[in-house]
Amino acid sequence: MDLTTQDELHEECGVFAVAGHSNAANLCYYGLHSLQHRGQEAAGIIVRTNNGLSVHKGEGLVTEVFDAKRLAKLEGDSAIGHVRYSTAGGGGIANVQPFLFQTLKGSLGICHNGNLVNAHVLKEELEAKGSIFSSSSDTEILGHLIKREEGRLIDRICQSLEQLDGAFAFIILVEDRIYAARDRYGLRPLSIGQLPNGAYVFASETCALDIVGAKYVRDVEPGEIVRVKDGELLSKLYTNKPVVDKICAMEYIYFSRPDSNIDGINVHTTRKNAGKVLFEEAPVDADVVIGVPDSSISAAIGYAEASGIPYEMGLVKNKYVGRTFIQPTQELREQGVRMKLSAVSSIVNNKKVIMIDDSIVRGTTSKRIVRLLKEAGASEVHVRIASPAIKYPCFYGVDTSTIEELISNKMDVNALCEFIEADSLSFISEEGLHKSVHYKDEHTCGLCMSCFNGDYVTKLYGSFETANKDKK
Repeated sequence: MDLTTQDELHEECGVFAVAGHSNAANLCYYGLHSLQHRGQEAAGIIVRTNNGLSVHKGEGLVTEVFDAKRLAKLEGDSAIGHVRYSTAGGGGIANVQPFLFQTLKGSLGICHNGNLVNAHVLKEELEAKGSIFSSSSDTEILGHLIKREEGRLIDRICQSLEQLDGAFAFIILVEDRIYAARDRYGLRPLSIGQLPNGAYVFASETCALDIVGAKYVRDVEPGEIVRVKDGELLSKLYTNKPVVDKICAMEYIYFSRPDSNIDGINVHTTRKNAGKVLFEEAPVDADVVIGVPDSSISAAIGYAEASGIPYEMGLVKNKYVGRTFIQPTQELREQGVRMKLSAVSSIVNNKKVIMIDDSIVRGTTSKRIVRLLKEAGASEVHVRIASPAIKYPCFYGVDTSTIEELISNKMDVNALCEFIEADSLSFISEEGLHKSVHYKDEHTCGLCMSCFNGDYVTKLYGSFETANKDKK
């Protein structure tokens, strides 16, 4: 559902790291390229060279920020990298990661996927003690906390992580080791892989391990910190607080690539299962099933298989249109949709169409797609959504931070169906979504469904409480 920035979900970023390979920066480049779907605004790499830590970063896609000449200057055997979509802190070069901290005791590189719900509280405390921040990103907070703690580096990092609340996957590079840590709720994914030479890699998704030829080892566990030094991997829990496993449900529904596995569960399989469950919960008589490219295709295939109604490519995405941006007029916004998506009239003309999509945020894109299909000759368009209705803001790294943005918080299903001009509309239930993730699978994990039901995993602080004050 990535048609216009006005009606799409964005995950904040992706992280990748290599520990102990002579071509670390190049491997990091390829890893970040495979995570490009998690953030298209900026990219950066810090590499450990013979002269310490060296950084290059910039705004744009990975291929725009790095070229062969630039990568050749980043010689070293360990690297961390980041692709960004700005939610917390906003955009701008000052917020591009990874961050490089220079101290009298050595250099420190940090990158982060997620969002800290107590960032404002921690910033106020740190500033009161004399810290000066060079960005508005919550990632920088960890660097200041580590600098202020005492003792061994691992103890300082653990003490700092213990003060953070929210969703995060942090990777930290110092001059002789890499640390990787995941929030104690497991909200954001982080996987460990190993290259043929024994070097370890870390990635937000397993698809990035595949692209560099790394074998999946395991996921970093909620509340765990992992250290790689001299080729040896050690780990411990950094927290004494209760640890739970509540991976963000939207990782399965929308954010992750279909070839990735999260907590041992394949994303394509869960989406396909969701389509099957959707048919069980909301069957409809129709001629064809279509999916909105790209993240809804798997669910559409599942719905078609379960219903016996043929799956067809009724919508085609133009992959060569550049990154989208908010258009200043309604006419230009409509044209932007037509540039990125086309209805195949020979498929949908005079047909009853079931249109599968992954989610509805503000509703405007769904309305435009329904119109596209009807203008192409569809006699009926029945919309089925492979996620529950998004009614509440997400504070964990997704850019839905206010209730006012979310149309399902204002309208019931019937009213929303009328708004998007569909002939019928149904969302998968929360129970159906959980079933799709664990469908005939021995793996189990919890799911954070706060954006569907307002049941937040963490405490909310300050501005987050204000933004969510009327959720009940």
